Amino acid sequence: MQSSTELRSMLSSIHRKSYPAYKSLRGSYDFREYTLSIDHVQGDPFASPSNVSVHIPLLKTGIPKEYYQAAHTKTALEDALLRQFESEIQKYNFRAKGSGKSGLISVSRPDQEILKRTALSLTSRELIARFEVGFPANGRTINAPELEKILFDFLPVCVRRSFYYKNLDAAVYREVFELAEDQQFIRNEIKRLNLAAFVADGSVLPRESGVSSRPLRDCVPFVSPESLRITLDLPYKGKLSGMGIPKGITLIVGGGYHGKSTLLNALERGVYSHIKGDGREYVISDESGLKLRAEDGRSIRNVNISLFINDLPNKKGTHSFSTPDASGSTSQAAGIVEGMESGSRLFFIDEDTSATNFMVRDTFMQEVIHRDKEPITPFLERARDLYEKADISTILVAGSSGAFFHIADTVIQMDCYRPIDITDNVKGMLDKYPLTATHAPAFTLPDFQRSLPLPRPSSKRMGHREDDRIKTKVRGRDGFQIGKETVDLRFVEQIVDTEQTAALAALLKYAIEHPAGKTLRETVAHLQSLLDSKGMEFLFDGCERCGFALPRIQEIFCCFNRYRGER
Repeated sequence: MQSSTELRSMLSSIHRKSYPAYKSLRGSYDFREYTLSIDHVQGDPFASPSNVSVHIPLLKTGIPKEYYQAAHTKTALEDALLRQFESEIQKYNFRAKGSGKSGLISVSRPDQEILKRTALSLTSRELIARFEVGFPANGRTINAPELEKILFDFLPVCVRRSFYYKNLDAAVYREVFELAEDQQFIRNEIKRLNLAAFVADGSVLPRESGVSSRPLRDCVPFVSPESLRITLDLPYKGKLSGMGIPKGITLIVGGGYHGKSTLLNALERGVYSHIKGDGREYVISDESGLKLRAEDGRSIRNVNISLFINDLPNKKGTHSFSTPDASGSTSQAAGIVEGMESGSRLFFIDEDTSATNFMVRDTFMQEVIHRDKEPITPFLERARDLYEKADISTILVAGSSGAFFHIADTVIQMDCYRPIDITDNVKGMLDKYPLTATHAPAFTLPDFQRSLPLPRPSSKRMGHREDDRIKTKVRGRDGFQIGKETVDLRFVEQIVDTEQTAALAALLKYAIEHPAGKTLRETVAHLQSLLDSKGMEFLFDGCERCGFALPRIQEIFCCFNRYRGER
Protein backbone atom coordinates (compact mmCIF):
# COMPACT_ATOMS: atom_id res chain seq x y z
CA MET A 1 0.00 0.00 0.00
CA GLN A 2 1.23 3.48 -0.90
CA SER A 3 0.68 6.69 1.04
CA SER A 4 -1.64 9.55 0.16
CA THR A 5 1.47 11.73 -0.32
CA GLU A 6 2.69 9.34 -3.03
CA LEU A 7 -0.73 9.53 -4.72
CA ARG A 8 -0.49 13.31 -4.79
CA SER A 9 2.96 13.07 -6.39
CA MET A 10 1.69 10.60 -8.99
CA LEU A 11 -1.16 12.95 -9.88
CA SER A 12 1.32 15.77 -10.36
CA SER A 13 3.49 13.58 -12.61
CA ILE A 14 0.68 12.60 -15.00
CA HIS A 15 -0.94 16.05 -15.30
CA ARG A 16 -1.60 16.94 -18.97
CA LYS A 17 -0.65 13.48 -20.20
CA SER A 18 -3.01 11.45 -22.37
CA TYR A 19 -5.94 9.87 -20.54
CA PRO A 20 -4.62 6.25 -20.38
CA ALA A 21 -1.91 7.44 -17.96
CA TYR A 22 -4.63 7.52 -15.29
CA LYS A 23 -4.42 3.71 -15.20
CA SER A 24 -1.12 3.99 -13.32
CA LEU A 25 -3.13 5.16 -10.29
CA ARG A 26 -4.80 1.82 -9.76
CA GLY A 27 -4.03 0.54 -6.25
CA SER A 28 -4.54 1.32 -2.55
CA TYR A 29 -3.49 4.45 -0.65
CA ASP A 30 -3.29 5.14 3.08
CA PHE A 31 -5.19 8.28 4.08
CA ARG A 32 -4.64 7.55 7.81
CA GLU A 33 -8.36 7.63 8.71
CA TYR A 34 -9.19 5.27 5.85
CA THR A 35 -7.74 3.45 2.87
CA LEU A 36 -8.63 4.72 -0.59
CA SER A 37 -8.65 2.07 -3.31
CA ILE A 38 -8.77 2.92 -7.01
CA ASP A 39 -10.16 -0.35 -8.34
CA HIS A 40 -10.83 0.37 -12.01
CA VAL A 41 -9.92 3.32 -14.22
CA GLN A 42 -12.17 4.28 -17.12
CA GLY A 43 -10.73 4.19 -20.62
CA ASP A 44 -11.62 7.80 -21.51
CA PRO A 45 -13.62 10.66 -19.98
CA PHE A 46 -16.76 9.63 -21.90
CA ALA A 47 -16.70 5.98 -20.77
CA SER A 48 -18.32 4.50 -17.66
CA PRO A 49 -16.81 6.20 -14.58
CA SER A 50 -13.94 4.76 -12.57
CA ASN A 51 -14.65 2.47 -9.60
CA VAL A 52 -13.31 3.70 -6.27
CA SER A 53 -13.76 2.38 -2.74
CA VAL A 54 -13.06 3.50 0.81
CA HIS A 55 -12.12 1.00 3.54
CA ILE A 56 -12.37 1.87 7.24
CA PRO A 57 -11.58 -0.49 10.14
CA LEU A 58 -14.94 -1.12 11.79
CA LEU A 59 -13.70 -0.30 15.27
CA LYS A 60 -12.49 3.11 14.09
CA THR A 61 -16.00 4.10 13.00
CA GLY A 62 -17.23 4.02 16.59
CA ILE A 63 -20.57 2.51 15.55
CA PRO A 64 -22.11 0.49 18.43
CA LYS A 65 -21.60 -3.23 17.89
CA GLU A 66 -25.22 -4.11 18.63
CA TYR A 67 -26.25 -2.25 15.47
CA TYR A 68 -24.54 -4.74 13.18
CA GLN A 69 -24.61 -8.03 15.05
CA ALA A 70 -27.86 -9.38 13.53
CA ALA A 71 -28.26 -9.65 9.75
CA HIS A 72 -31.45 -7.55 9.60
CA THR A 73 -30.06 -4.70 11.74
CA LYS A 74 -26.77 -4.73 9.82
CA THR A 75 -28.62 -4.36 6.50
CA ALA A 76 -30.66 -1.47 7.93
CA LEU A 77 -27.49 0.20 9.24
CA GLU A 78 -25.71 -0.22 5.88
CA ASP A 79 -28.74 1.31 4.17
CA ALA A 80 -28.80 4.30 6.53
CA LEU A 81 -25.04 4.93 6.18
CA LEU A 82 -25.34 4.70 2.40
CA ARG A 83 -28.15 7.26 2.35
CA GLN A 84 -26.03 9.61 4.44
CA PHE A 85 -23.01 9.11 2.15
CA GLU A 86 -25.13 9.68 -0.96
CA SER A 87 -26.52 12.95 0.41
CA GLU A 88 -22.99 14.19 1.20
CA ILE A 89 -21.57 13.15 -2.18
CA GLN A 90 -24.35 14.96 -4.04
CA LYS A 91 -23.03 18.26 -2.69
CA TYR A 92 -19.81 17.75 -4.67
CA ASN A 93 -21.10 16.08 -7.82
CA PHE A 94 -19.61 17.80 -10.90
CA ARG A 95 -17.91 20.46 -8.74
CA ALA A 96 -14.69 19.36 -10.45
CA LYS A 97 -14.78 20.35 -14.14
CA GLY A 98 -13.80 18.79 -17.42
CA SER A 99 -15.01 16.87 -20.48
CA GLY A 100 -17.57 14.06 -20.58
CA LYS A 101 -18.15 12.52 -17.15
CA SER A 102 -15.34 14.53 -15.56
CA GLY A 103 -16.19 15.47 -11.99
CA LEU A 104 -19.02 12.99 -11.59
CA ILE A 105 -19.18 11.45 -8.12
CA SER A 106 -22.01 8.98 -7.69
CA VAL A 107 -23.12 6.16 -5.46
CA SER A 108 -26.23 3.99 -5.25
CA ARG A 109 -29.36 5.97 -4.47
CA PRO A 110 -31.80 3.82 -2.47
CA ASP A 111 -35.54 4.29 -2.78
CA GLN A 112 -38.07 3.47 -0.05
CA GLU A 113 -37.11 -0.20 0.35
CA ILE A 114 -34.17 -1.36 2.46
CA LEU A 115 -32.00 -3.67 0.36
CA LYS A 116 -28.63 -5.33 0.85
CA ARG A 117 -26.22 -3.55 -1.55
CA THR A 118 -22.61 -3.75 -2.60
CA ALA A 119 -22.35 0.07 -2.46
CA LEU A 120 -21.88 -0.19 1.28
CA SER A 121 -21.06 -3.32 3.23
CA LEU A 122 -19.90 -4.10 6.73
CA THR A 123 -17.60 -7.09 7.01
CA SER A 124 -16.34 -8.57 10.26
CA ARG A 125 -13.38 -6.20 10.12
CA GLU A 126 -14.17 -3.11 8.04
CA LEU A 127 -16.68 -0.76 6.47
CA ILE A 128 -16.42 -0.66 2.67
CA ALA A 129 -18.03 2.11 0.61
CA ARG A 130 -17.95 1.68 -3.16
CA PHE A 131 -18.74 4.50 -5.57
CA GLU A 132 -17.92 5.94 -8.99
CA VAL A 133 -15.82 8.92 -9.98
CA GLY A 134 -15.43 10.51 -13.38
CA PHE A 135 -11.70 11.19 -13.60
CA PRO A 136 -11.38 14.75 -14.97
CA ALA A 137 -9.86 15.62 -18.33
CA ASN A 138 -9.79 18.44 -20.84
CA GLY A 139 -10.69 16.66 -24.03
CA ARG A 140 -8.67 13.48 -23.54
CA THR A 141 -5.86 15.17 -21.66
CA ILE A 142 -5.59 14.50 -17.91
CA ASN A 143 -6.61 17.33 -15.59
CA ALA A 144 -4.91 16.06 -12.43
CA PRO A 145 -5.59 19.11 -10.16
CA GLU A 146 -9.33 18.53 -10.55
CA LEU A 147 -9.01 14.85 -9.52
CA GLU A 148 -6.79 15.93 -6.65
CA LYS A 149 -9.60 18.24 -5.56
CA ILE A 150 -12.03 15.29 -5.53
CA LEU A 151 -9.74 12.86 -3.70
CA PHE A 152 -8.10 15.23 -1.22
CA ASP A 153 -10.72 17.94 -0.61
CA PHE A 154 -14.22 16.60 -1.31
CA LEU A 155 -13.95 12.92 -0.41
CA PRO A 156 -12.39 13.25 3.08
CA VAL A 157 -15.24 15.56 4.12
CA CYS A 158 -17.86 13.10 2.85
CA VAL A 159 -16.18 10.18 4.63
CA ARG A 160 -15.90 12.00 7.95
CA ARG A 161 -19.51 13.17 7.89
CA SER A 162 -20.90 9.80 6.82
CA PHE A 163 -19.05 6.99 8.55
CA TYR A 164 -17.77 8.18 11.93
CA TYR A 165 -20.37 7.78 14.63
CA LYS A 166 -19.21 10.85 16.55
CA ASN A 167 -20.24 12.98 13.54
CA LEU A 168 -23.62 11.29 13.04
CA ASP A 169 -26.98 11.94 14.65
CA ALA A 170 -27.05 9.15 17.22
CA ALA A 171 -30.83 9.39 17.65
CA VAL A 172 -31.41 8.74 13.94
CA TYR A 173 -29.28 5.60 13.94
CA ARG A 174 -30.92 4.39 17.13
CA GLU A 175 -34.28 4.72 15.34
CA VAL A 176 -32.92 2.75 12.37
CA PHE A 177 -31.83 -0.06 14.69
CA GLU A 178 -35.10 -0.13 16.62
CA LEU A 179 -37.26 -0.07 13.46
CA ALA A 180 -35.27 -3.00 12.01
CA GLU A 181 -35.76 -4.97 15.22
CA ASP A 182 -39.51 -4.21 15.25
CA GLN A 183 -39.92 -5.17 11.58
CA GLN A 184 -38.14 -8.47 12.14
CA PHE A 185 -40.30 -9.09 15.20
CA ILE A 186 -43.45 -8.64 13.07
CA ARG A 187 -42.07 -11.07 10.46
CA ASN A 188 -41.55 -13.66 13.17
CA GLU A 189 -44.98 -13.00 14.67
CA ILE A 190 -46.94 -13.43 11.45
CA LYS A 191 -45.36 -16.88 11.11
CA ARG A 192 -46.21 -17.75 14.70
CA LEU A 193 -49.79 -16.50 14.33
CA ASN A 194 -50.34 -18.24 10.96
CA LEU A 195 -50.81 -14.95 9.14
CA ALA A 196 -49.98 -14.15 5.54
CA ALA A 197 -49.50 -10.43 6.18
CA PHE A 198 -49.94 -7.55 8.62
CA VAL A 199 -50.94 -3.92 7.92
CA ALA A 200 -50.57 -1.50 10.83
CA ASP A 201 -53.23 1.04 11.70
CA GLY A 202 -52.18 4.49 10.52
CA SER A 203 -50.21 3.17 7.55
CA VAL A 204 -50.16 5.36 4.44
CA LEU A 205 -50.64 3.01 1.48
CA PRO A 206 -51.20 5.28 -1.59
CA ARG A 207 -48.12 6.49 -3.42
CA GLU A 208 -47.36 9.97 -4.69
CA SER A 209 -47.77 8.98 -8.36
CA GLY A 210 -47.32 6.11 -10.79
CA VAL A 211 -43.62 6.95 -11.11
CA SER A 212 -42.92 7.80 -7.46
CA SER A 213 -42.87 5.40 -4.52
CA ARG A 214 -43.01 8.19 -1.94
CA PRO A 215 -46.14 8.33 0.26
CA LEU A 216 -49.10 10.42 -0.87
CA ARG A 217 -49.78 13.42 1.33
CA ASP A 218 -53.16 14.12 2.94
CA CYS A 219 -54.63 10.72 2.16
CA VAL A 220 -56.81 8.38 4.21
CA PRO A 221 -54.70 6.47 6.77
CA PHE A 222 -55.31 2.75 7.10
CA VAL A 223 -57.71 1.59 9.82
CA SER A 224 -58.16 -2.12 10.44
CA PRO A 225 -61.63 -3.66 10.68
CA GLU A 226 -62.30 -4.79 14.27
CA SER A 227 -62.80 -8.43 13.30
CA LEU A 228 -59.30 -8.65 11.79
CA ARG A 229 -57.51 -6.36 14.22
CA ILE A 230 -54.66 -7.80 16.23
CA THR A 231 -52.28 -6.05 18.62
CA LEU A 232 -48.57 -6.85 18.63
CA ASP A 233 -46.21 -5.89 21.45
CA LEU A 234 -43.10 -4.75 19.59
CA PRO A 235 -39.70 -4.67 21.35
CA TYR A 236 -39.26 -0.90 20.91
CA LYS A 237 -42.41 0.70 19.54
CA GLY A 238 -44.55 -1.14 22.05
CA LYS A 239 -48.15 -2.02 21.29
CA LEU A 240 -49.08 -1.75 17.60
CA SER A 241 -52.53 -2.64 16.28
CA GLY A 242 -53.38 -3.48 12.71
CA MET A 243 -55.02 -5.90 10.32
CA GLY A 244 -53.78 -9.47 10.38
CA ILE A 245 -54.57 -11.29 7.15
CA PRO A 246 -54.90 -15.01 7.92
CA LYS A 247 -53.33 -17.69 5.80
CA GLY A 248 -55.70 -19.23 3.26
CA ILE A 249 -57.59 -17.51 0.47
CA THR A 250 -58.22 -13.80 0.98
CA LEU A 251 -60.39 -11.85 -1.45
CA ILE A 252 -60.09 -8.07 -1.74
CA VAL A 253 -63.16 -6.52 -3.40
CA GLY A 254 -64.79 -3.13 -3.83
CA GLY A 255 -65.73 -0.55 -6.41
CA GLY A 256 -63.28 0.99 -8.83
CA TYR A 257 -60.83 3.51 -7.34
CA HIS A 258 -61.64 2.48 -3.76
CA GLY A 259 -58.14 1.14 -2.98
CA LYS A 260 -58.13 -2.58 -3.85
CA SER A 261 -54.99 -2.52 -5.97
CA THR A 262 -53.37 0.01 -3.64
CA LEU A 263 -53.71 -2.44 -0.75
CA LEU A 264 -52.42 -5.32 -2.88
CA ASN A 265 -49.44 -3.26 -4.05
CA ALA A 266 -48.54 -2.41 -0.46
CA LEU A 267 -48.78 -6.08 0.49
CA GLU A 268 -46.62 -7.30 -2.41
CA ARG A 269 -43.97 -4.68 -1.51
CA GLY A 270 -44.28 -5.79 2.11
CA VAL A 271 -41.84 -8.61 1.35
CA TYR A 272 -39.21 -5.86 1.82
CA SER A 273 -38.63 -3.66 4.86
CA HIS A 274 -39.18 0.08 4.35
CA ILE A 275 -37.54 3.17 5.79
CA LYS A 276 -39.05 5.30 8.54
CA GLY A 277 -41.56 7.79 7.14
CA ASP A 278 -42.48 5.66 4.13
CA GLY A 279 -45.97 5.03 5.50
CA ARG A 280 -45.61 1.29 4.87
CA GLU A 281 -42.82 0.55 7.31
CA TYR A 282 -45.22 -1.62 9.31
CA VAL A 283 -46.80 -3.35 6.29
CA ILE A 284 -45.19 -6.78 6.48
CA SER A 285 -45.93 -9.79 4.25
CA ASP A 286 -44.56 -13.32 4.14
CA GLU A 287 -41.12 -12.69 2.61
CA SER A 288 -41.65 -15.47 0.05
CA GLY A 289 -44.78 -13.81 -1.38
CA LEU A 290 -44.87 -13.69 -5.18
CA LYS A 291 -46.91 -11.46 -7.49
CA LEU A 292 -48.39 -13.41 -10.42
CA ARG A 293 -49.90 -12.20 -13.67
CA ALA A 294 -50.47 -13.16 -17.28
CA GLU A 295 -47.49 -12.57 -19.61
CA ASP A 296 -48.48 -13.02 -23.22
CA GLY A 297 -45.47 -13.88 -25.37
CA ARG A 298 -43.06 -15.05 -22.67
CA SER A 299 -41.11 -18.24 -23.13
CA ILE A 300 -41.84 -21.35 -21.06
CA ARG A 301 -39.34 -24.16 -20.77
CA ASN A 302 -40.19 -27.71 -19.63
CA VAL A 303 -42.76 -26.66 -17.01
CA ASN A 304 -45.32 -29.15 -15.72
CA ILE A 305 -48.54 -27.14 -16.10
CA SER A 306 -50.83 -30.20 -15.99
CA LEU A 307 -52.40 -28.91 -12.76
CA PHE A 308 -54.11 -26.29 -14.89
CA ILE A 309 -53.93 -27.33 -18.55
CA ASN A 310 -54.44 -30.78 -20.06
CA ASP A 311 -55.74 -32.53 -23.17
CA LEU A 312 -54.70 -29.91 -25.70
CA PRO A 313 -56.35 -30.36 -29.12
CA ASN A 314 -52.96 -30.79 -30.83
CA LYS A 315 -52.16 -33.65 -28.40
CA LYS A 316 -49.20 -31.66 -27.07
CA GLY A 317 -48.23 -32.83 -23.58
CA THR A 318 -48.36 -30.48 -20.61
CA HIS A 319 -46.25 -32.42 -18.09
CA SER A 320 -43.13 -30.84 -19.60
CA PHE A 321 -44.56 -27.93 -21.53
CA SER A 322 -42.42 -25.58 -23.62
CA THR A 323 -43.29 -22.70 -25.91
CA PRO A 324 -41.43 -19.61 -27.12
CA ASP A 325 -44.67 -17.57 -27.21
CA ALA A 326 -47.06 -18.35 -24.35
CA SER A 327 -50.69 -17.29 -24.18
CA GLY A 328 -52.04 -15.46 -21.15
CA SER A 329 -53.44 -18.63 -19.59
CA THR A 330 -50.36 -20.82 -20.16
CA SER A 331 -48.03 -18.08 -18.92
CA GLN A 332 -50.03 -17.67 -15.72
CA ALA A 333 -50.21 -21.43 -15.20
CA ALA A 334 -46.44 -21.64 -15.64
CA GLY A 335 -45.95 -18.70 -13.26
CA ILE A 336 -47.80 -20.52 -10.49
CA VAL A 337 -45.84 -23.76 -10.93
CA GLU A 338 -42.56 -21.82 -11.11
CA GLY A 339 -43.60 -19.98 -7.94
CA MET A 340 -44.13 -23.33 -6.22
CA GLU A 341 -40.68 -24.38 -7.42
CA SER A 342 -39.14 -21.25 -5.89
CA GLY A 343 -40.62 -22.07 -2.48
CA SER A 344 -43.22 -19.30 -2.38
CA ARG A 345 -45.85 -19.67 0.34
CA LEU A 346 -48.05 -16.77 -0.77
CA PHE A 347 -49.38 -15.61 -4.14
CA PHE A 348 -50.59 -12.08 -4.91
CA ILE A 349 -52.99 -11.91 -7.87
CA ASP A 350 -54.91 -8.99 -9.39
CA GLU A 351 -57.83 -9.97 -11.60
CA ASP A 352 -57.09 -6.95 -13.85
CA THR A 353 -53.71 -8.38 -14.93
CA SER A 354 -54.79 -12.02 -15.12
CA ALA A 355 -56.03 -14.12 -18.02
CA THR A 356 -59.81 -14.29 -17.61
CA ASN A 357 -60.15 -17.81 -19.02
CA PHE A 358 -57.46 -19.01 -16.64
CA MET A 359 -59.07 -17.54 -13.53
CA VAL A 360 -62.72 -18.62 -13.83
CA ARG A 361 -65.42 -20.13 -16.10
CA ASP A 362 -68.94 -18.99 -15.31
CA THR A 363 -71.99 -21.27 -15.29
CA PHE A 364 -73.28 -20.23 -18.70
CA MET A 365 -69.91 -20.85 -20.34
CA GLN A 366 -69.74 -24.30 -18.75
CA GLU A 367 -73.18 -25.09 -20.17
CA VAL A 368 -72.18 -23.98 -23.68
CA ILE A 369 -68.64 -25.43 -23.73
CA HIS A 370 -68.64 -28.82 -22.06
CA ARG A 371 -65.85 -29.76 -19.67
CA ASP A 372 -64.30 -32.34 -21.98
CA LYS A 373 -63.84 -29.63 -24.62
CA GLU A 374 -62.02 -27.23 -22.26
CA PRO A 375 -58.36 -28.04 -21.49
CA ILE A 376 -58.06 -25.39 -18.76
CA THR A 377 -58.76 -26.13 -15.10
CA PRO A 378 -59.32 -22.56 -13.83
CA PHE A 379 -57.53 -21.13 -10.81
CA LEU A 380 -60.91 -20.96 -9.05
CA GLU A 381 -60.88 -24.77 -8.84
CA ARG A 382 -57.23 -25.03 -7.73
CA ALA A 383 -56.83 -22.28 -5.13
CA ARG A 384 -58.23 -24.42 -2.30
CA ASP A 385 -55.93 -27.33 -3.14
CA LEU A 386 -52.94 -24.99 -3.34
CA TYR A 387 -53.58 -23.96 0.25
CA GLU A 388 -54.65 -27.27 1.77
CA LYS A 389 -52.20 -29.54 -0.07
CA ALA A 390 -49.25 -27.26 -0.83
CA ASP A 391 -49.58 -24.68 2.02
CA ILE A 392 -49.68 -21.77 -0.43
CA SER A 393 -52.02 -18.91 0.47
CA THR A 394 -53.55 -16.49 -2.04
CA ILE A 395 -54.43 -12.81 -1.74
CA LEU A 396 -56.63 -11.99 -4.72
CA VAL A 397 -58.12 -8.71 -5.92
CA ALA A 398 -61.39 -9.26 -7.78
CA GLY A 399 -63.92 -6.82 -9.17
CA SER A 400 -65.99 -8.61 -11.80
CA SER A 401 -66.67 -12.24 -10.90
CA GLY A 402 -68.60 -13.27 -7.81
CA ALA A 403 -67.47 -16.88 -8.20
CA PHE A 404 -64.39 -16.19 -6.05
CA PHE A 405 -66.59 -15.56 -3.01
CA HIS A 406 -67.26 -19.30 -2.89
CA ILE A 407 -63.61 -20.20 -2.25
CA ALA A 408 -62.60 -17.27 -0.02
CA ASP A 409 -61.76 -17.73 3.67
CA THR A 410 -61.63 -13.97 4.23
CA VAL A 411 -63.34 -11.22 2.21
CA ILE A 412 -62.18 -7.62 2.62
CA GLN A 413 -64.15 -4.83 0.97
CA MET A 414 -62.30 -1.59 0.28
CA ASP A 415 -64.65 1.37 0.70
CA CYS A 416 -63.05 4.78 0.15
CA TYR A 417 -59.66 3.28 1.09
CA ARG A 418 -61.07 1.81 4.32
CA PRO A 419 -61.18 -1.99 4.70
CA ILE A 420 -64.36 -3.70 5.88
CA ASP A 421 -64.53 -7.38 6.77
CA ILE A 422 -67.62 -8.67 4.92
CA THR A 423 -66.79 -12.38 5.21
CA ASP A 424 -69.87 -13.31 7.26
CA ASN A 425 -72.22 -11.31 5.03
CA VAL A 426 -70.83 -13.00 1.93
CA LYS A 427 -71.05 -16.48 3.45
CA GLY A 428 -74.72 -15.88 4.15
CA MET A 429 -75.39 -15.07 0.49
CA LEU A 430 -73.61 -18.00 -1.16
CA ASP A 431 -76.71 -20.22 -1.26
CA LYS A 432 -78.49 -17.62 -3.39
CA TYR A 433 -75.79 -17.77 -6.07
CA PRO A 434 -74.64 -21.40 -6.26
CA LEU A 435 -71.77 -22.49 -8.49
CA THR A 436 -72.18 -25.31 -10.95
CA ALA A 437 -70.58 -28.43 -9.52
CA THR A 438 -67.29 -29.23 -11.24
CA HIS A 439 -64.95 -32.18 -11.13
CA ALA A 440 -61.40 -30.93 -11.44
CA PRO A 441 -58.67 -33.50 -12.13
CA ALA A 442 -56.87 -34.75 -9.04
CA PHE A 443 -54.31 -32.38 -7.51
CA THR A 444 -50.79 -33.73 -7.86
CA LEU A 445 -47.73 -31.76 -6.84
CA PRO A 446 -45.45 -31.39 -9.86
CA ASP A 447 -41.86 -32.55 -9.68
CA PHE A 448 -39.15 -30.00 -10.30
CA GLN A 449 -36.42 -31.61 -12.38
CA ARG A 450 -35.83 -28.84 -14.92
CA SER A 451 -32.34 -27.56 -15.62
CA LEU A 452 -30.99 -24.18 -16.64
CA PRO A 453 -30.49 -24.11 -20.44
CA LEU A 454 -26.77 -23.57 -20.93
CA PRO A 455 -25.49 -22.22 -24.28
CA ARG A 456 -23.28 -24.58 -26.20
CA PRO A 457 -19.65 -23.66 -25.57
CA SER A 458 -18.04 -22.22 -28.67
CA SER A 459 -14.54 -23.25 -29.66
CA LYS A 460 -13.38 -19.78 -28.68
CA ARG A 461 -14.96 -20.00 -25.23
CA MET A 462 -13.52 -23.46 -24.67
CA GLY A 463 -10.15 -21.90 -25.34
CA HIS A 464 -10.91 -19.22 -22.70
CA ARG A 465 -10.24 -16.29 -24.94
CA GLU A 466 -10.52 -13.06 -22.96
CA ASP A 467 -12.67 -11.34 -25.61
CA ASP A 468 -15.13 -14.24 -25.69
CA ARG A 469 -16.48 -13.74 -22.16
CA ILE A 470 -20.25 -13.44 -21.80
CA LYS A 471 -21.20 -9.78 -21.70
CA THR A 472 -24.25 -8.28 -19.99
CA LYS A 473 -25.99 -4.93 -20.35
CA VAL A 474 -28.66 -3.84 -17.89
CA ARG A 475 -31.74 -2.03 -19.21
CA GLY A 476 -33.19 -0.52 -16.05
CA ARG A 477 -35.62 -2.61 -14.04
CA ASP A 478 -37.14 -3.99 -17.26
CA GLY A 479 -34.44 -6.56 -17.94
CA PHE A 480 -30.97 -7.02 -19.38
CA GLN A 481 -29.07 -8.35 -22.33
CA ILE A 482 -26.81 -11.36 -21.86
CA GLY A 483 -24.78 -12.28 -24.90
CA LYS A 484 -27.19 -11.75 -27.79
CA GLU A 485 -30.33 -12.49 -25.80
CA THR A 486 -32.61 -10.11 -23.92
CA VAL A 487 -34.11 -11.33 -20.65
CA ASP A 488 -37.45 -9.55 -20.24
CA LEU A 489 -38.31 -8.78 -16.60
CA ARG A 490 -40.96 -6.12 -17.18
CA PHE A 491 -43.67 -8.20 -15.54
CA VAL A 492 -41.63 -9.36 -12.56
CA GLU A 493 -43.27 -6.65 -10.51
CA GLN A 494 -41.44 -7.10 -7.21
CA ILE A 495 -38.10 -6.01 -8.66
CA VAL A 496 -37.90 -2.55 -7.10
CA ASP A 497 -34.42 -1.39 -8.08
CA THR A 498 -32.24 -1.39 -11.18
CA GLU A 499 -29.39 -2.74 -9.05
CA GLN A 500 -31.42 -5.88 -8.39
CA THR A 501 -31.64 -6.36 -12.17
CA ALA A 502 -27.87 -5.88 -12.40
CA ALA A 503 -27.35 -8.55 -9.73
CA LEU A 504 -29.71 -10.93 -11.56
CA ALA A 505 -27.72 -10.46 -14.77
CA ALA A 506 -24.49 -11.21 -12.89
CA LEU A 507 -26.04 -14.27 -11.20
CA LEU A 508 -27.23 -15.69 -14.52
CA LYS A 509 -23.83 -15.02 -16.09
CA TYR A 510 -22.11 -16.78 -13.18
CA ALA A 511 -24.49 -19.76 -13.39
CA ILE A 512 -23.73 -20.16 -17.10
CA GLU A 513 -19.98 -19.85 -16.66
CA HIS A 514 -19.84 -22.02 -13.51
CA PRO A 515 -22.47 -24.77 -13.93
CA ALA A 516 -23.44 -26.40 -10.63
CA GLY A 517 -26.28 -28.81 -9.96
CA LYS A 518 -28.34 -30.87 -12.36
CA THR A 519 -31.65 -29.10 -11.76
CA LEU A 520 -32.64 -25.45 -11.70
CA ARG A 521 -33.45 -25.81 -8.01
CA GLU A 522 -29.95 -27.13 -7.30
CA THR A 523 -28.40 -24.32 -9.37
CA VAL A 524 -30.30 -21.61 -7.47
CA ALA A 525 -29.60 -23.32 -4.12
CA HIS A 526 -25.86 -23.24 -4.93
CA LEU A 527 -26.04 -19.54 -5.78
CA GLN A 528 -27.99 -18.85 -2.60
CA SER A 529 -25.33 -20.62 -0.53
CA LEU A 530 -22.65 -18.44 -2.17
CA LEU A 531 -24.68 -15.31 -1.48
CA ASP A 532 -25.11 -16.35 2.16
CA SER A 533 -21.43 -17.16 2.69
CA LYS A 534 -19.66 -14.60 0.49
CA GLY A 535 -22.24 -11.90 -0.20
CA MET A 536 -22.59 -10.48 -3.69
CA GLU A 537 -18.85 -9.86 -3.86
CA PHE A 538 -18.31 -13.25 -5.53
CA LEU A 539 -20.03 -11.73 -8.59
CA PHE A 540 -17.37 -9.05 -9.02
CA ASP A 541 -15.67 -9.63 -12.35
CA GLY A 542 -12.14 -8.78 -11.22
CA CYS A 543 -13.22 -5.34 -10.00
CA GLU A 544 -15.07 -3.91 -7.00
CA ARG A 545 -18.56 -2.74 -7.99
CA CYS A 546 -21.07 -0.52 -6.25
CA GLY A 547 -24.06 -1.40 -8.43
CA PHE A 548 -25.63 -4.63 -7.09
CA ALA A 549 -28.67 -4.98 -4.81
CA LEU A 550 -29.73 -8.35 -3.47
CA PRO A 551 -32.75 -9.96 -5.17
CA ARG A 552 -34.89 -12.53 -3.38
CA ILE A 553 -34.71 -16.19 -4.36
CA GLN A 554 -38.12 -15.73 -6.04
CA GLU A 555 -36.70 -13.10 -8.40
CA ILE A 556 -33.72 -15.33 -9.18
CA PHE A 557 -36.10 -18.07 -10.28
CA CYS A 558 -38.21 -15.56 -12.25
CA CYS A 559 -35.08 -14.34 -14.05
CA PHE A 560 -33.75 -17.80 -14.88
CA ASN A 561 -37.20 -18.93 -16.05
CA ARG A 562 -37.28 -16.10 -18.58
CA TYR A 563 -33.87 -16.93 -20.02
CA ARG A 564 -34.44 -18.68 -23.33
CA GLY A 565 -30.92 -20.09 -23.59
CA GLU A 566 -29.62 -21.77 -26.72
CA ARG A 567 -32.26 -21.56 -29.43
